Amino acid sequence: MLLQRLARACVVDRWAVVNFSARCNTMNLVNDLIKCGGMKGITVEKPHIVIEENGSMRRAPAPKRVEDMFEQVKSKLPGAPKFLLCILAERKNSDVYGPWKRKCLADFGIVTQCVAPTRVNDQYLTNVLLKINAKLGGMNSLLQIEMSPSIPLVSKVPTLILGMDVSHGSPGQSDIPSIAAVVGSREWPLVSKYRASVRSQSPKLEMIDSLFKPQGTDDDGLVRECLIDFYTSSGKRKPDQIIIFRDGVSESQFNQVLNIELDQIIEACKFLDENWNPKFTLIVAQKNHHTKFFIPGSPDNVPPGTVVDNAVCHPRNYDFYMCAHAGMIGTTRPTHYHILHDEIHFAADDLQDLVHSLSYVYQRSTTAISVVSPICYAHLAAAQVAQFIKFDEMSETSSSQGGGHTSAGSAPVQELPRLHEKVRSSMFFC
Repeated sequence: MLLQRLARACVVDRWAVVNFSARCNTMNLVNDLIKCGGMKGITVEKPHIVIEENGSMRRAPAPKRVEDMFEQVKSKLPGAPKFLLCILAERKNSDVYGPWKRKCLADFGIVTQCVAPTRVNDQYLTNVLLKINAKLGGMNSLLQIEMSPSIPLVSKVPTLILGMDVSHGSPGQSDIPSIAAVVGSREWPLVSKYRASVRSQSPKLEMIDSLFKPQGTDDDGLVRECLIDFYTSSGKRKPDQIIIFRDGVSESQFNQVLNIELDQIIEACKFLDENWNPKFTLIVAQKNHHTKFFIPGSPDNVPPGTVVDNAVCHPRNYDFYMCAHAGMIGTTRPTHYHILHDEIHFAADDLQDLVHSLSYVYQRSTTAISVVSPICYAHLAAAQVAQFIKFDEMSETSSSQGGGHTSAGSAPVQELPRLHEKVRSSMFFC
């Protein structure tokens, strides 16, 4: 991506760098980032300040390290920064990551990007800039068909695209709540911009129970936030069509998705306007299967965009396999899409084209990915917000924190902190 430029580049200004004791040349990293941004069309101004962690705090608990760093940020900057670049010493499993993200996104509403640079090159810096640009409201890439706009049945009728996923704790940790995430498209007729809503729920519960959550005269559910955001960002248009992509459910749970989750989404729409009757299409995506495709007489993978919708598919139900991406290592595993409900009445080719297109709008990548982007975004949002809570302390704090109850009513589930209004509609999860 040496000479490629971004579709809509943002300006990175009013920003600062914080370094949590990482062993790297901070100013060299900043200068390389500014230079790489210029080649990609992103104006990266010089940071207001570079803050190094106090040596006395290096062995302190992570929340205290984060608190001390924010005290420095507040004392050394004239006002709240728009963006903070956080340099971590560890590439994975950093204790600072969760408390830092929570402080930035929930408490102060500051967009942040964490990096743990070991080998800094053009590819690494480009990947970092792709995330920063998306988080700050830019667009890394746009499909020609959404600029035209000419997506069948989507570009001509206001259409909301939802991606839903549930993230669970590690096996054997039954007291860790599951995290449900819903992402929704915004700025129709675009299909490349999304926002996320995230809630905690009972441990190991796969069905999302907070899509519609009436509280008196209000709805505190996940879907309402996406519906309102679509309306405000799309010229005050209500979606006449809603396409739902669901990840992480087995065939034995398909009826539950239809009878529990789809019903909740319909109720959320009715709660906003009882005369509003959008059409729904519900699709489940599965990656955990053993089906693979080969080219007879060739050692190569099947070409990107390969669709198989007969012979190995269900004899009665509507499903198909798609290899949208180019496999880099090993044999490409296709994604298995099951269409459980289709009131929009997509032609098979039109729906497959839409699924293929949605594999190209992932703002972290310059090529197609293996599954539609809304599902990947939902997974990222759930995983990132889950870091807000220190789960090993949950059993001690849940009684005092307040929150919902499990379906059995036996143990409370600690609620996740809500995102600050400044970042709520951003792609903070990128």
